[in-house]
Amino acid sequence: MILSTLSITVISMKNVVDPYSLLMHLLDLIQTSIPSKHLHLLAAAATTLILLGGFYFTRRPNKYIYLIGFSCYRPPDWSRVPLSSYIEHTNISCVFNDQSIEFQKKLLERSGLGNETCFPVGIHQIPPDFSFRSGMLEVETVMFTTVQDLLTKLSINPTTIDILITSCGIFCTTPSMATIVINKVGLRSDVRSFHLAGMGCSASLKSIDLARDLLRVHKNSLALVISMEATTTGYQGKKKSMLVTNCLFRMGGVAILLSNHKRDKPRARYLLQHLVCTHTGSNDTAYNCITQELDDEGIVGVSLSKDIVQVAGDALKANMKLLGPLVLPYTQLLRYGWSLIRSMFGAPIYVPDFHKAFEHFCIHAGGKAVIDAIGKGLGLDAENVEASRMTLYRFGNTSAASIWYSLCYMEAKGRVKKGDRVWQISLGSGFKCNSAVWKCVSDLGPCVQNAWSDRTHRYPVEVPNVMDT
Repeated sequence: MILSTLSITVISMKNVVDPYSLLMHLLDLIQTSIPSKHLHLLAAAATTLILLGGFYFTRRPNKYIYLIGFSCYRPPDWSRVPLSSYIEHTNISCVFNDQSIEFQKKLLERSGLGNETCFPVGIHQIPPDFSFRSGMLEVETVMFTTVQDLLTKLSINPTTIDILITSCGIFCTTPSMATIVINKVGLRSDVRSFHLAGMGCSASLKSIDLARDLLRVHKNSLALVISMEATTTGYQGKKKSMLVTNCLFRMGGVAILLSNHKRDKPRARYLLQHLVCTHTGSNDTAYNCITQELDDEGIVGVSLSKDIVQVAGDALKANMKLLGPLVLPYTQLLRYGWSLIRSMFGAPIYVPDFHKAFEHFCIHAGGKAVIDAIGKGLGLDAENVEASRMTLYRFGNTSAASIWYSLCYMEAKGRVKKGDRVWQISLGSGFKCNSAVWKCVSDLGPCVQNAWSDRTHRYPVEVPNVMDT
C-alpha cells in the first residue's frame, strides 16, 4: 500500500506547482491508506516523500532562458569592398579568367549588396592570401573583438562564464575555436566548451539550441555563444555554382550571452520563448543544395544549387508546421485547418497571418532572392523585411550572424519595445531551417549602441534591382 501511494505521489509531482500543498496532499493519502497500528511507518514514508520532493524541485529543468546581451562585429572602414573595387581586384589578381570575372560582375549587380560590405586583410592583398594563417587572423579578429566588446559592455568577468559554444561553418582549427577563446579570454578550467562545424548559416540558432539544453540542466549558469564564418577560405576556381559564395559572403560575427539565473532577469534584454529546429537532410535535393566539394580541377569550394530557393521554402514550411501551433492564436489555426480541408476540393491553402504572433521579423540575409521569397511567402510588407535587406546591403551575407545584425538594426532604430516578440529565421546547409522566438523584456531606449549606431540615420536606402558597379 505504501509503495502504491508513493507511486501516485511521484506521478502527481509533474502537475503540482506548490511543493507544500503537494506534501500535505500526500500525507493525507498516507494517513488514509495506512492502518493505525502501522503509524510508525508514516514517519519513514513522510521522510521519503520530503526527499523525493526536494530532489524533484531542485533538479527540475530551468524554465527561463534570458538573453543578457549580444555584440555584432563592425569591421573598420578601411576593409570596405565597393563593388567596383571587387571587380577591379579580381581583374588584376590573376586568380580568375575572363568568364569567371564577368559572371561575378553580373551576380554582384543583382545581389542586393552595397558598397560598404567588408573583407578581411588577406583578401585585400594582391594576389589574395587564402592561407591558413590569414584565415586565423580573420577568426581571431572577429571573435576577440566581439567577445571583448560584449563582456566590457555588460561588465562580465570571464571567469563567471560556465558554458562556451563556438561555431564556424568551414574554417576549422586544432585546438578548436572554443579552446582558442578559453586561452585568450581566460575562462575557467571547468567551463563546458563545444565547437560546432559544418552547420552553415543555421549555426547560430543551433548553438542557442545547445546552450538552451545545457542551461536547462545546469542551474545559475552563464553561456557565451560565438558564431561567425571565415571568408578568407574563398573559392579560386571557375565553377559558377561555387563562385556565388565569393560574391555574397562577407566578414562578420556575433557574440551572445545567455543566462538562466533569476538575478539576471532585471538586466535581461530578451526572454527565449520558443526554439524550433527542422532538418530536411533525408531529401536528396535538400541534402545536395549546399555542399563543400572539389571542382573538376581539384579546387575546394562551396557549391550552391539553383534549387536553393525552393529547398529553403520547403524547409520553412516544415518549420512553420511545428512553430505555428506554439505561437499563433486559435483563430488563425482554425482558418488554416479549415483551408486544408477545403484544399481537397481545389481551394487554396490559407497562409496564417504571423503579424498576429510577432511584431518583428529577422530573416537570414542569405541573398536577395531568399529574403524576397520568404517575405512574399509569409505575406510580409516592406517594413517587415527592411532589417534583413539593409543587413544584406551593408554587411553582406555574414552567415549565421546575419539574423543578429538584423536585430541590431531594429534596436538601433528604436523599434523594439518592451513586450514585443521577435521571430528569427535561419537557414543553412543540410538543409536546415531554425526558428527562435524572443520576447523583449526590457526598455531598450531609442538609441542602442551597436554595429549600426554609427550610421543608422543613413538607412533604409532604396536597393535597385541592378546595382551600378
